[in-house]
Formats: sequence, C-alpha cells, structure tokens
Amino acid sequence: MPEAKAILRYVRISPRKARLVVDMVRGRHVPEAMSLLRYTPRSASKIVEHVLRSAVANAAQKELGEPESLKIVKAFVDGGPTLKRFQPRSMGRANPIHKRTSHITVIVGPSGHST
Repeated sequence: MPEAKAILRYVRISPRKARLVVDMVRGRHVPEAMSLLRYTPRSASKIVEHVLRSAVANAAQKELGEPESLKIVKAFVDGGPTLKRFQPRSMGRANPIHKRTSHITVIVGPSGHST
C-alpha cells in the first residue's frame, strides 16, 4: 500500500516525553489526531502536529487521497544524540546534565491500510 512519511530529526525534547504524545495519536485518523494534538497541553504535541502536517502534505504530493481519509499507520520516536553538559556545584564538584534529543517519524496512509 502507498504511504507518505515525515521525519523530524534532532528535536530538543526527550524521547520519553515525545512518546507520550505519539502513543496517543498512533492509529487514529488524521482529523481526529490533529484536534487531539491541538488541545493537548504538552510541549511535544506542537512538534508532533508539525510532523503530522508534513506527512499529510507529502501524501497530498503523492496524491494518496484527501487528508480526511488518511490514517496514521505508524508513528514512533527514536532517541537522538545526547548533549552532555556539566552544572557547577559547591566545593568544586560538578553534576552532569543530559540534554536529550529525539527523531520523530510519522507515516500516514489510506484508511483501508492496516498494520
């Protein structure tokens, strides 16, 4: 079956936080997922909505059908490289800080497609 994919790489949000939002919209129809993302009070929801819009635009480019008839076939978050920093503490010590990044992938396809 034909599919359209969008990947956003090196996003400065931890994969654990992004997965909460992606798990919420996986398998849903695009209009339903868009409204869910718009009203979810998480910073990752705006980022995932951006990737979903890109996937829908790619589907329109491939002429897979109307956005209303599309479904999120696959959606997942992979961990990207971690930026490692140090926070100075008292008495000459230092605490590590891990600034995690994510790679977010969304694949949309026609509603009849099931995986």
